[in-house]
Amino acid sequence: MALPVVIALIAENAGHVKAVGEMTGDRLDDQLGTAISADGVATMLSTAVGGPANTTYSENIGVMAATRVYSTAAYWAAAVFALLFGVCPKFGAVVAAIPGGVLGGITVILYGMIGLLGAQIWVHNKVDLRNPLNLVPVAAGIIIGIGGVTLKFSDTFELSGIALGTIVVLSGYHVLRALAPAHLREQEPLLDEGTSSYDPVEDTDAAGTAPARGEA
Repeated sequence: MALPVVIALIAENAGHVKAVGEMTGDRLDDQLGTAISADGVATMLSTAVGGPANTTYSENIGVMAATRVYSTAAYWAAAVFALLFGVCPKFGAVVAAIPGGVLGGITVILYGMIGLLGAQIWVHNKVDLRNPLNLVPVAAGIIIGIGGVTLKFSDTFELSGIALGTIVVLSGYHVLRALAPAHLREQEPLLDEGTSSYDPVEDTDAAGTAPARGEA
């Protein structure tokens, strides 16, 4: 039952570290192991006393993107205040009094930000989404994650959301790459470059004007 949660946590942590690196311009790949290990230890401590699994929430990464505040001191302070407010019932009542529409609207924006940061990572690393080896697993993973697709194995075990989407993307990419012809494995594009062979400079008449569309 814990396996889907663990898969989701690893995927979220990796994505968030990549997103923060993209925002700050620092390569943080060497911090992935530390981030995932710390999250795993925190989850073990939490679940040992009956609490939920811990994760680096996308909303927080979205706040970083919106405010451009990347100082670790700010987030240490935020963590301390969160712990203090967490044991204050009156503060919880104030948060609960905020209309659901307001919180929902904020969440939509923040989740959208982290999604667009992911797309920016693809662009920055020149991932060719015209190649079906990249396009097919990414497309399936996005819809599974956003749409809440569920794969039920039994009454007590199922995979859905981020966990299922992550498995589909990773396994799908490697399976397709193993079965694909060589020209696709070399990252050849599926479609053309989107350019036209028509050259308005060369295709002009003697007066220097281009012929009307449809003329020979």
